[in-house]
Amino acid sequence: MKNFSKYSLLIALALLASCKEKTETPKVIYEDTKTVKAPVKSDSSQIKIADLPIHMEGTKYLIHAIGDVRIYEGTSRTYGTSKTNSVSYAISNYNRFELTGYFENLKFQHIDSTALRPLTDKKVQIQTATFLNTIADKSKKQILVYTLVDMDTNKDGKLDANDIKSLYISEFNGTKFTKISQDFQELIDWNIVEAQNRLYYRTIEDINKNGAFDKNDLVHYYYVELLSPDWKTQKYNPIENESTPKAETKNP
Repeated sequence: MKNFSKYSLLIALALLASCKEKTETPKVIYEDTKTVKAPVKSDSSQIKIADLPIHMEGTKYLIHAIGDVRIYEGTSRTYGTSKTNSVSYAISNYNRFELTGYFENLKFQHIDSTALRPLTDKKVQIQTATFLNTIADKSKKQILVYTLVDMDTNKDGKLDANDIKSLYISEFNGTKFTKISQDFQELIDWNIVEAQNRLYYRTIEDINKNGAFDKNDLVHYYYVELLSPDWKTQKYNPIENESTPKAETKNP
């Protein structure tokens, strides 16, 4: 019994040591960052499908989410069979004014037309698409805000949640699709201040270039005037004192 306990202890220590040796994959690999692009690898076994269209209240467009059939290794068994795979044909989830999921494009269709217009021709992984309905109610300007991945920043050959997340904006019909966060800055969060018709957001920059985002890195603060025609990004710093220079204007 004592030998068994010692053996178990040795196994536990070995597993603990192996866990410590494993390091988390960095979100950014800095070797020649100018060449970081969308992934070049493609999986020919993936099947492209679209969700059924959704219509957000107060708009004149249907939205079709486009993505891949997802196959999951399952542990379910039926009589006389071994482990089977489960297949998901769902690409996104819809909650009134927001689409969430992991999809690679959206297509827009006017309710009086059969034509479909893609949001982008670039490789991206869209994670959320949010309709700013309260801004639309006040100003009649209909805007979508997206969180997505647009670069293979960790150079693993694919776009996924392990890459840097960016912030985009567009008209509700998919036109004027514009990146408003900066390259190689990870989006932290965003919100809308209706009293100002502004979108505020924060990003974090890996200033020590260790490939991860942590407390030693720099947080940036921005806002965008939603009713302006060009959606220029304004940078500000609420942490500095009153002598802080005026907000600078940057193009994304």
